[in-house]
Amino acid sequence: MAGMENSQELQRFLEQEKQKAMISEMVGKLTSVCWDKCITGSPGSKFSSSETSCLTSCAQRYMDMSIIIMKRFQSM
Repeated sequence: MAGMENSQELQRFLEQEKQKAMISEMVGKLTSVCWDKCITGSPGSKFSSSETSCLTSCAQRYMDMSIIIMKRFQSM
């Protein structure tokens, strides 16, 4: 009985680790996708206002998608 308990905990742990890995991968993709999309010139010490708003909306859309994906995983 105790062995069964441990394997379920291990399973849960592995699922969480897999989700963390996916999240960090998504953050990495988000960064490069939004950067490529929004930063047009060579970046100075500050982003222009159009770059800032582009990055913000790009990140927001990405976060919305991430939440949808996470909810789908949790409902499995």
